[in-house]
Amino acid sequence: MSNTLRPYLAAVRSTVTAALTLENFASQVVERHNKPEVEAGSSKEALLNPLTISRNENERVLIEPSVNSIRLSIKIKQADEIERILCHKFARFLMQRAESFIVLRRKPVTGYDISFLITNFHTETMLKHKIVDFIINFMEEVDKEISEMKLSLNARARVVAESYLTAFTS
Repeated sequence: MSNTLRPYLAAVRSTVTAALTLENFASQVVERHNKPEVEAGSSKEALLNPLTISRNENERVLIEPSVNSIRLSIKIKQADEIERILCHKFARFLMQRAESFIVLRRKPVTGYDISFLITNFHTETMLKHKIVDFIINFMEEVDKEISEMKLSLNARARVVAESYLTAFTS
């Protein structure tokens, strides 16, 4: 992990850890329903102030806590058009398999690349620090994965260009 990434991830870790103090909160609108308040938005008093942690204008995390759930949206670094395409394809690939990740949403919040929804049921069945570790590890690995895919794509393009140009030199 780079030295510039460390304080950013530490801030995300401490904020998510603090926001994960979730409890069972029944719906105030419909009896016997327990919907994530951050998604339903049916009662304003159950929502807490959203927080944005930003590393730069292209890389940020939006944390939207409520009494019984937290929505975490991540904007992944995209420096150029190739990284935008790779990020979009990679995020789409992951979101199609959202049920395997349990806390991953199928559709991200507008303006972000990927979103997680953690409810009080998740914190009751899973260890809170492991959920936070998963999210931080995910943020580190997605960045690495997109960089590796970009390097691989450039290497393949170089090989294709060389083989194409050798046809004209012989």
